[in-house]
Amino acid sequence: MRILFADSNHAILHESLIKAGFSCDLFWDRPVAELLELLPQYDILVLRSRFKISAEIIDRCPNLKCIARIGAGMENIDVPYAQSKGIACLCVPEGNRDAVGEHAIGMLLMLLNNLKKADSEVREGIWIRAENRGHEIKGKTVGIIGYGQMGSAFAEKLSGFGCKILAYDKYRKNYGNAVVSEVSMDQIFEETDILSLHIPLTEETRFLVNAAFLQKFKKPIYLLNTSRGKCLNTKDLLDAIDSGKVKGACLDVLEFESVSFETIPDSEVPAELKRLRVSDKVVLSPHIAGWTHESNYKMSLMMAEKIISLFKNQQ
Repeated sequence: MRILFADSNHAILHESLIKAGFSCDLFWDRPVAELLELLPQYDILVLRSRFKISAEIIDRCPNLKCIARIGAGMENIDVPYAQSKGIACLCVPEGNRDAVGEHAIGMLLMLLNNLKKADSEVREGIWIRAENRGHEIKGKTVGIIGYGQMGSAFAEKLSGFGCKILAYDKYRKNYGNAVVSEVSMDQIFEETDILSLHIPLTEETRFLVNAAFLQKFKKPIYLLNTSRGKCLNTKDLLDAIDSGKVKGACLDVLEFESVSFETIPDSEVPAELKRLRVSDKVVLSPHIAGWTHESNYKMSLMMAEKIISLFKNQQ
């Protein structure tokens, strides 16, 4: 079976597949237009987020049997349509769950303890202690929306901090355990001090966090988003920070990212992005929460195992 690699990944992926008898073409340096011309010749497509796989593209690929995304989110693939054509759609959220959980903890600690500001000041010879006094996670209530691989990993990392952890997931039941309490959104709104988003980007979650949503919280909150940028309305978040409704935010993802998540276009930079860049109440990172050296290896290895298992009788 022939596999087209549209994005680079850890070598363990193609090495494992070649060893298992697959034919792998490593074409991640080819232009997207050329890849789309070549794709109808292949049985399997491996990619991250370089381009979208629409119904139109799927219709042009009668040989395609599997779309394998090295990552967790599948919003760049028309999964229902692909599945209706008998095409398997694979992802590997198990591979970067720990990376996301640790990154979210790191961003939260940086925000609560004013580390970004304090580090900058000390480097400038400014030694301010009282004004940089931080807040502890212990004793606070953390609300998690979305309790899949990422949400549960974040809860596991938090479990040693002595905080109360609540989780809401519209599509899962009976996941409460010694670490986390399964609750309704009403309870999230009522009790949360720190809110963390771990949801996929769908039409249902697009700009889920907006002004009306934020007003439902009884207490001022800290907000973390390591899921997808367009799950959150940036202007509404900034306005909530200005009003004190949100005390601070950690954003690994932004609504202004390109489709591939690799860049934010420089032309016509939105006013909201300019406001984010200068805010001392926001910690930012460039969509790297799930992209550690370790997760790069684990996601590639796990995807190789999934593809081999899926087609073990066809090689």
